[in-house]
Amino acid sequence: MAAMTGMAGTGGIRKDDTVVVTVGRDKGKRGKVLTVDRKAAKVVVEGVRVVKRHTKPNPRNQQGGILDMEAPLAISNVMVVCGACGAPTRVGRTRLKDGSAMRVCKRCGESVDKK
Repeated sequence: MAAMTGMAGTGGIRKDDTVVVTVGRDKGKRGKVLTVDRKAAKVVVEGVRVVKRHTKPNPRNQQGGILDMEAPLAISNVMVVCGACGAPTRVGRTRLKDGSAMRVCKRCGESVDKK
């Protein structure tokens, strides 16, 4: 049972976080999280795991052809980059005095949330 629900299974990763890839052909690349799929435990990161998609002409894409697009990758293969220390880190959660929760860097203790 998670101490605070809502982030279970995502490793503390949210949309618009900056993450670094830890394994695979894109290891070391940094990018912004575009989408998070909690059920499938996948994320789509800008500029990472770019694949070729062969598409037929359709109303959205009149010409069709071969398109480059980002494919999902497992949440376990990325780590959040702390804005304060700039290092890949695990994410913890702490309660503030007003009762709200805040994500914190496990390395430096600073807030990971954007202000």
